Amino acid sequence: MATVLLVIHLFVTLALIGVVLLQRSEGGGLGIGSSQGMGSFMSGRGTANLLTRTTAVLGTAFFVLSLALALIGRGTGLRGSILDAAPTPPAVTAPAVPAAPAAPGVPTN
Repeated sequence: MATVLLVIHLFVTLALIGVVLLQRSEGGGLGIGSSQGMGSFMSGRGTANLLTRTTAVLGTAFFVLSLALALIGRGTGLRGSILDAAPTPPAVTAPAVPAAPAAPGVPTN
């Protein structure tokens, strides 16, 4: 479920970036400068309204998907902090004792 929502979230994010980049800073819409680049399909104002509404819808979808992913992933993390656990002292081991030398004349395997 989370993977499906994450993929949808990615597509919404890319679409939102594209729609925002298409808009002109003055609100002209599509960054063309006039409606003549679009033919008689839409006026400059209609294009700006369409992009504004699309941005609002995609922004709302982005927000809702972000909340849904946060709620789904809420219970999967570890609780607490690593600072809450008491540090364990290192294990103390006895120093290695050197092996006794073999007696002279005794063969070793």
